[in-house]
Amino acid sequence: MKIYGLSDEAVRVSREKYGDNRMTEQKTEGFWDKFKDNLGDPMIKILCVALVINVVFTFLGQTEWYESVGIALAVLIATLVSTFSEYKNENAFQKLQAEAAQIKCKVYRNGTILELPIDDIVKDDCVLLQSGDKIPADGILVEGSIQVDQSALNGESKEATKVVMPTDYREENTAMDFLNQYKLFRGSVVCNGNAIMQVTMIGDKSVYGQIAGELQIEDDRDTPLKVKLGNLAGNISKFGYLGGIAIAVALLFQRIIIHNGFDMAQISAYCSNWMVIVNDVVQAIMLAVIIIVMAVPEGLPLMIAIVSALNMGKMLKDNVLVRKIAGIETAGSLNILFSDKTGTITKGQLETVVFVDGSGADYKRYDAVPGKLHNLLSLNINYNTSAIVSGEGKDMRIIGGNATERAVMRFVAGNTGDAVPVEVTDSIPFNSQNKYSATHVRGDYDLSLIKGAPEKILARCTAYYNTEGEKKALHAFDTLDHTINELAGRAIRVLALATCENDIKDGALPEGDWTLIGIVGIRDEVRPESVTAIAEVQNAGVQVVMITGDRKDTALAIAKEAGLLNATDALVLTSDELAKLSDDEIKDKLTNIRVVARALPSDKSRLVRIAQDLNLVVGMTGDGVNDSPALKRADVGFAMGGGSEAAKEASEIVILDDNFSSIDKAILYGRTIFNSIRKFIIFQLTINVAAVLISFIAPLMGMENPLSIAQILWINLVMDTLAALAFGGEPALKRFMQEKPKKRDESVVSGYMWNAIITGSLLIFGLSLFFILVPLTKTFFRPDAANKYLLTGYFGFFIFISVFNAFNARTEQLNLFDHLKDNKGFLQVMLVIVVVQVIMTYCGDVILRCFGLTVREWIFVLILSIIIIPVDLIRKLIVTRVSFKY
Repeated sequence: MKIYGLSDEAVRVSREKYGDNRMTEQKTEGFWDKFKDNLGDPMIKILCVALVINVVFTFLGQTEWYESVGIALAVLIATLVSTFSEYKNENAFQKLQAEAAQIKCKVYRNGTILELPIDDIVKDDCVLLQSGDKIPADGILVEGSIQVDQSALNGESKEATKVVMPTDYREENTAMDFLNQYKLFRGSVVCNGNAIMQVTMIGDKSVYGQIAGELQIEDDRDTPLKVKLGNLAGNISKFGYLGGIAIAVALLFQRIIIHNGFDMAQISAYCSNWMVIVNDVVQAIMLAVIIIVMAVPEGLPLMIAIVSALNMGKMLKDNVLVRKIAGIETAGSLNILFSDKTGTITKGQLETVVFVDGSGADYKRYDAVPGKLHNLLSLNINYNTSAIVSGEGKDMRIIGGNATERAVMRFVAGNTGDAVPVEVTDSIPFNSQNKYSATHVRGDYDLSLIKGAPEKILARCTAYYNTEGEKKALHAFDTLDHTINELAGRAIRVLALATCENDIKDGALPEGDWTLIGIVGIRDEVRPESVTAIAEVQNAGVQVVMITGDRKDTALAIAKEAGLLNATDALVLTSDELAKLSDDEIKDKLTNIRVVARALPSDKSRLVRIAQDLNLVVGMTGDGVNDSPALKRADVGFAMGGGSEAAKEASEIVILDDNFSSIDKAILYGRTIFNSIRKFIIFQLTINVAAVLISFIAPLMGMENPLSIAQILWINLVMDTLAALAFGGEPALKRFMQEKPKKRDESVVSGYMWNAIITGSLLIFGLSLFFILVPLTKTFFRPDAANKYLLTGYFGFFIFISVFNAFNARTEQLNLFDHLKDNKGFLQVMLVIVVVQVIMTYCGDVILRCFGLTVREWIFVLILSIIIIPVDLIRKLIVTRVSFKY
């Protein structure tokens, strides 16, 4: 049949009427769109409110300008860091997508074949399809037949045969019927054969395009971190407001009542002076606002941005590309992970995993097969196949043939020295009806080589070759049957290899007795690293459910080897069995489900929805277009780097090496970020609570606040921003994977954290009272009427005790130097804080109410400050016995 293809005029008319094959690009956020979205973070919103209040008071002359600048910088830097990190990775992702989309197609135009970009194809074009080609549009065959891999669309790993549509075929409503043998779909891959396809649907109207179009729908489900931080922001606001009001009332009580000695006459005289009252009220309101501002950990958004950015870089080196920064922490919060099998838990490629000879001996590698049996095995595999070896060494590829033939050829590929000089004289190609192929060769050997299903081959064999290539009577049928059954139980497909001395005649298998070479076992092997990674993820409290299009027995065997069926109550369901269950029934059984076989795309989306209804944090892996809706719906979608562009567009994280162990790493990094956030909150809230307590109690005890407003602002500025840098570099530790996953709405401040915050803040508060009120303290400082050296020492004490407490906060271990070498920035930042504080002590003067201290005074300050370390170590010892959860 002569294929002419479309003329230039026909192409123009088709393009005007139907458009071209270009897909509508997924909506992507630009830099400023991402920046605006990141400003919506709950903590950033609180900071913005605090900034507005602070700016107003700055213009009224009641606060220093640098506090407003500090808050503004905290907001700006935190938002810019997270935006830039996300934007940078998104650009890297779009570059990968662009490279993946550069597909050339062989198209008939004006009677000749042209190589055209996939986007230039129009409706009614005729496209030449050959082994290895990706089908560029939906269509039907007009010539030839091919086998295609449609797993990217329907998750079914079995290759589908496509043939020319009969002229009398009546098409029904089967647009999405992937089993239709006459229809081809964009995104499928040609595995074997040559054919010509006529394009019927292009671009967004193709099945691929329709699924991709569904991904434009926005998901408004908040991330677990956003939920937790939203709750924290609300609690901090309440604490700040209540604390601020209480301190304002306490200050007014001190000025009006205590300062006047509870004497009604003096109080009346005080109240008659309205200017004094207004001044004190303004001071009280100003202090209240400062406390409210201080209650907000300005450094938290910056710390989250820094730790996320640092870990995004580390993750990329580990083959994990984070598209959306929230996806990292969400990965650490996973309760349940629905994982694809092919290419994620398994290698995604059929391999010959064993060869068994006629005596029952097995060999895991081709080069382990001894003697002349080695040559006979090579002869049958190399000449009885439609697959061929292209290239050498690292460039070697197996092309042609179906997946099974390529797997068998890969077993012997690269052993060119084993080639036997023979000539092929006749052959019978493999087909699914006959379940065998045969080839006759002449030369050093004059044999018919047969390969096929064991039930077709073994019954004809009367002998087998021993390791020296000698024929021996075959009696071990029971042993071979047992081996075949045992391999089948491990999801290993088996082919038998045999020879016959008679010729192939008229396309029929040779008559006479056959001699068995052996049987080969083929399987998509479980990745060894996946077994370890699955065990780690399960130990981390994450339920792993394998979803596959394979048969139940195959899925069961893979799941057992992968370690998914360790529990006695583990459930293995098929798609049909799942469909018979109501949503409520699935909810009851969900904790026991480990495998879903023969799964449909709708099953994945349904399972994600049901798990989310149970308030679980849900992860989904996938590589096909059919996986995209479920990836989009999940709290975090993991797309495989070798998967479809649609799947990657729908995901938050792309696993570049298609390996389950990389998902394990993503969970670890997510937990590292969350733990770093918690460490920073312990450090920050301990300071804030202590400052609020001393600011509240001091007026009630008839004295001025030992920390001036400028000093409080300085503590807030230095401790928030610089400490964010220190805690942002915490390393990813394997022990984080031993923790149970956090609930979606679980408070970000745990019982352990409250224990640390309350203990630390009360200790700082108690030592503060000791510092200020106990006469003994004054003996260590030079006497003066205004106690300026004592108060300067107290300011330094508050900074230094906070620095020492940072060592307590960064680890729950008794060893404060635990993995400290892995976060060198921590020591550097703490050293900077100490040096800056010492400098400000001598240069702060009236602004910070600082006056230079002597060596004796500094020693006293340091000794009192370091007390928090042994006290917290005792707390940790007690906590480990009480078993507080971190």
